[in-house]
Amino acid sequence: MPVRRLPLILALRALPALALLAGCGQSAPEGPPPPSARSQAAISDDGGAPREALGRAIDTIFDDEAVGRTDALVVMKRGAVIAERYGDDIKPETRLPGWGVGQCVTALMIGQLVSDGRLRLNESAPVPEWQRPGDPRGAVTLKQLLQMRSGLRHDESAVAGTGMLERESDRMRMLFLDGRDDMASYAEAQPLEAPAGKVFEHSSASAVILSDLAARVLSPDHDPGRRRQAVSDYLKNRVLLPIGMGSTIVSYDRAGTMIGSGMIASSARDWAKLGEFLRHNGSVGGAQILPRRWIQFMLEPSPREPGYGAGVWLNRAAAGEGAKLYPGTAPKNVFGCVGEYGQYVIGSPDQLLTIVRIGHSDAAQEREVHDRLGSLLALFPGGKS
Repeated sequence: MPVRRLPLILALRALPALALLAGCGQSAPEGPPPPSARSQAAISDDGGAPREALGRAIDTIFDDEAVGRTDALVVMKRGAVIAERYGDDIKPETRLPGWGVGQCVTALMIGQLVSDGRLRLNESAPVPEWQRPGDPRGAVTLKQLLQMRSGLRHDESAVAGTGMLERESDRMRMLFLDGRDDMASYAEAQPLEAPAGKVFEHSSASAVILSDLAARVLSPDHDPGRRRQAVSDYLKNRVLLPIGMGSTIVSYDRAGTMIGSGMIASSARDWAKLGEFLRHNGSVGGAQILPRRWIQFMLEPSPREPGYGAGVWLNRAAAGEGAKLYPGTAPKNVFGCVGEYGQYVIGSPDQLLTIVRIGHSDAAQEREVHDRLGSLLALFPGGKS
């Protein structure tokens, strides 16, 4: 018998034994479970991703135990919604808080004011208290505030004690405690803890200071009602409505300052329009709403943190557990507007994608949200770095 036929004969002899094992209750390993009916119904177009895998990925983002409460997930491809799912009692028109995602909206408003010549990017930020002779804060520029390298003292996280907080974070104090009536005054009163421009530190106070600067140039008389109205009109007419974010509502403190660090709510689809606007370099339907160079500035790395631009996180940081996005696994030009409690507006120009997740997650769940959104992103063509 030729030797080359022996393996085939042995394989054929083994078939009855395999059949017997199957008859005794031993079966081949099962594949992954099918996606839920809700996730299958959420997909109107797979966008080039494996449809069942996409459905399963959507299910993981609505796993309450692992990721907390997801209120909305929207996936856009080539400018069209291809997948959309909502939590219980949430509708497509429900306004949802983006928390820190709102800092991106603030940066867009500042961009319009710079384009109008009412603020200057590379000059000292026009905070009157900083302009006094000898005050080192006079060296802080508008650009440094946008890139989170002002050097101002501001702690985002609370210090935990035994059974209680030893010290509230500056963010909590500014938003909810002694700074809540005049947040800009609280933020602007902080001293420098590093030379202006030298150290990156993400700070929600910076967005509040930027909002105050907008109000100062739009309503110089400082009346709270007029400050609020002037900023509201400008933001609506020059940013929100041109982008298509008509559902958006913005909160103000008692001094009439827009809470540009995060008190902004919008429908999930309108949050997705924000990502699309950035992905299209400031244009909507071919009309340039903000100068292209401003969006490019927002999406270029800060000199002190490659993973951050101006109001936007970038996929340029070193890979690691603390990375806000997906360095080393997703395309380098992926960007994200990221907020507390697991809010994400992720744009991927190479993949023609925008992904939005809005909900509420604790610190451990936030990381799980991050990882699962990364897995969702990777399903689409061009999802590798």
